[in-house]
Amino acid sequence: MPTPSENMLFGMGNPLLDISAVVDKDFLDKFGLKPNDQILAEDKHEALFEEIVKRNKVEYHAGGSTQNSVKIAQWMIQKPYKVATFFGCIGTDHFGEILKKKAEEAHVDAHYYEQNEKPTGTCAACITGDNRSLVANLAAANCYKKEKHLDLDSNWELVKKAKVYYIAGFFLTVSPESILKVAKHASENDKIFCMNLSAPFISQFFKEPLMKVMPYVDILFGNETEAATFAKEMGFETDDIAEIAKKTQNLPKENTKRQRMVVFTQGKDDTVATVGERVTMFPVLDIDQNNIVDTNGAGDAFVGGFLSALVQEQVLEECIRAGHYAANVIIRRVGCTFPEKPDFH
Repeated sequence: MPTPSENMLFGMGNPLLDISAVVDKDFLDKFGLKPNDQILAEDKHEALFEEIVKRNKVEYHAGGSTQNSVKIAQWMIQKPYKVATFFGCIGTDHFGEILKKKAEEAHVDAHYYEQNEKPTGTCAACITGDNRSLVANLAAANCYKKEKHLDLDSNWELVKKAKVYYIAGFFLTVSPESILKVAKHASENDKIFCMNLSAPFISQFFKEPLMKVMPYVDILFGNETEAATFAKEMGFETDDIAEIAKKTQNLPKENTKRQRMVVFTQGKDDTVATVGERVTMFPVLDIDQNNIVDTNGAGDAFVGGFLSALVQEQVLEECIRAGHYAANVIIRRVGCTFPEKPDFH
């Protein structure tokens, strides 16, 4: 098995600083939040971010879907450090400094595009009991510019060093032209480009940029809800997840040397993956319902585990086993966090 080397895995996406704190019902009511929800911040939530920091014991974690995944891949690999590279946009502010520090602590080689027009993107996790209400404010993450960052020689050199690429579908809302440049590079050099359907709204409202990138996608991830929405948007006329995987695998592809692989997770149900001409089911690890603390980040963790095995050129079954392990660890903890070392063999 090849030993992972620096910058072998490249990720690009929306870097968000997760700010999690235990709050009370009054706090939720004040900002009109449901106890268990995920929303994008509106004007009325502006003060929430200032207040949550002041009034509670706060935990900061580097977040954002792609950044979570590459961080978990790095954690699974352990050494060498900086196997994972990450690009995204932050602000020149206190939260941006925390994000940089957190990426460094996770041993991810993060190169952020820093601008001062918008503040660093944040996601407030307001915790009451075992519920958490997530409020995401993309802010700076939305300001990534291809020509100001990706196109710079020193940055593009890091892209070229990678063998495996991963970008969550969320980034299609920010910089589809950056995604295409990376995807084409991977395809032309017979490297592996991976993407995630990320959320139903991506297939619904960003179908055009998604389908522009699809011919370059070697491995596509998603969950059962995202797969169903994608199938509907594509007119597949089936709600059978195995059939959706097969039809997705057969969509047009640029690099014909690699057959597209489609991997759909289904929570506690079997993970569905295309293996050559077949579709195979892989059962997830058993877990007692009482041990599940927070399923937020489980999908990101699955991808992170999968990528850690993929960069070491392991077979699909092993990649999925690593993904299941990482997700199983993450759902026992609050947020996308992990113990010091993995216990995976």
